[in-house]
Amino acid sequence: MDDDLRSLREWRAEIPEPGQEWIIPQRQRMLARIRGRGRTLGRRLLLVGALGAATALAVTTLRPEPPTPNPANTPPVVRLDSSVVLARAAEVASRRKGDQVPLPTQWHYTKTLDKQPNSDTVRTGEGWMRYDGRQRADFDEDGKIVVSDIPSDPGDDDLSPQQYDAKLRALPTDPKKLLVEVTDDRHWIDYPKEEGVPKSAEPDADRAYRVIMLYLSRYGTMPPRLEAAMFRALALIPGVRIEQDVSDAAGRSGLGIWVEGTDTISRTYRILDRSTYRYLGSRSVWLRDEFLGGESEPAFRKGAVWSTALLSSVIVDRPGQRG
Repeated sequence: MDDDLRSLREWRAEIPEPGQEWIIPQRQRMLARIRGRGRTLGRRLLLVGALGAATALAVTTLRPEPPTPNPANTPPVVRLDSSVVLARAAEVASRRKGDQVPLPTQWHYTKTLDKQPNSDTVRTGEGWMRYDGRQRADFDEDGKIVVSDIPSDPGDDDLSPQQYDAKLRALPTDPKKLLVEVTDDRHWIDYPKEEGVPKSAEPDADRAYRVIMLYLSRYGTMPPRLEAAMFRALALIPGVRIEQDVSDAAGRSGLGIWVEGTDTISRTYRILDRSTYRYLGSRSVWLRDEFLGGESEPAFRKGAVWSTALLSSVIVDRPGQRG
């Protein structure tokens, strides 16, 4: 145990906190996507499979830490002991039943919600993507399903469901080795390549957190031992925090995971079900007004919220099926 704690302290000491040189470009990338790059949220959430059964655990057993201050217009938060929560998540994940790998010609159906920060409208996204990523199917204005080919985009960071699955299965189940793999993967370092967004050096700890959470949000074909290793790896990343009762765009309350750093403008949660520890959605909260381009009025005011929700994710045989 002493050796493990010593290794963890040494690993943390090697990882710098994110600076403004990384945060600002990442915020620009996020805002560019908010303003509409032509993608639906369904494309971004390439999840595979349905939720597995898991043993429930009351949140009150997770050793909550003292409440921390929050913006005045949001309710007080209860921060949980992240090491306890993530250890329990790993235990639950390790007992899941593994799913079969879908065929390349099968389709992945998703239904999502997206509520933008400056809008009262909750948009529903519903669509199908072929597992090999070659085609997608969506509804047109008349409510008819239209199948279209997906053009190649060498500068994009999107992968097909099949490509995500291949990357997942190549990862080690040792938490420390897994951290090294996701940190050094050139795909997550070099992409996306977006016009008008400067390239920046992302701290290793932030990239490890980002990639692991990305994989956890695409969980369907992930082997149980690998999913458990991801939760254990998260516990090794400095600054990972977990709060109780964070809501997604569907109003579902779960465990909000975020990373403590130097970003004082907004906080982004990845929300997990408190019993199954499966991904529910995301929630970004602005902690203070944000001004863009020298404008006198803030583009986003303190307390603004951008939230998403994953309502359904299942593999089907053809477009139009919903499982």
